[in-house]
Amino acid sequence: MKYYRLLEKILNEGHAQENKKGSIKFLMNARLSFNQLELAELFQTHKVAKVKLGQELLLYMAGETNVEKYNAVGIEWWNYCAPNLVNSYPTYFQKLPALIEKINDEKRSSKNYVLFIGDTDAPTNQLPCLSLMQFQIHDNGLYLTVYQRSADANLGLPSDIYQALLISKRIDVPLKNITFFIGNAHIYENNIEPTQNLLKLASDKTLDPDFYPTKFSLNV
Repeated sequence: MKYYRLLEKILNEGHAQENKKGSIKFLMNARLSFNQLELAELFQTHKVAKVKLGQELLLYMAGETNVEKYNAVGIEWWNYCAPNLVNSYPTYFQKLPALIEKINDEKRSSKNYVLFIGDTDAPTNQLPCLSLMQFQIHDNGLYLTVYQRSADANLGLPSDIYQALLISKRIDVPLKNITFFIGNAHIYENNIEPTQNLLKLASDKTLDPDFYPTKFSLNV
């Protein structure tokens, strides 16, 4: 599977780097591209917190910055930003509802619809890892392109991909493809062994032929 091949490539070919959070192995300018069946395979074999991620996305789109509101639905990974997320995901994702409405109203294949995310000059306690989401319609299908400045490939990246899938489902055009371009795809040194174990477990799994993308839901 493409996602697991990326993890293997980081482990086998990644460069070493030290940053404020610790030691990492990383690749520059990685690319992952999924069609519907490949997304189905990914989220059958690699579990993510689908309900919490769906609720988190709704809070983002509502512009909610109060960390307590995230705690109320069981999301605790932003607690280090308490009491509020400052110039982080909600600041930018609150523009999504209007953009999605515009796409659904127009459905123009000649126009690229873009959500810009993050501002490097803005004071923030969590700069978004995503930088841009681009929505293109071609041959009556939706192509979603995501540019990501940085990705914790084992821990955060699957959640980013899943939320991109949830966003695509709000657009009234059949999804054809989601592609991620990642400036820095990395694995932290203290997560290398768990990643190796994950790859070993993944190699033992097979795709259930009865599992199809139509089984996806917002789970909220």
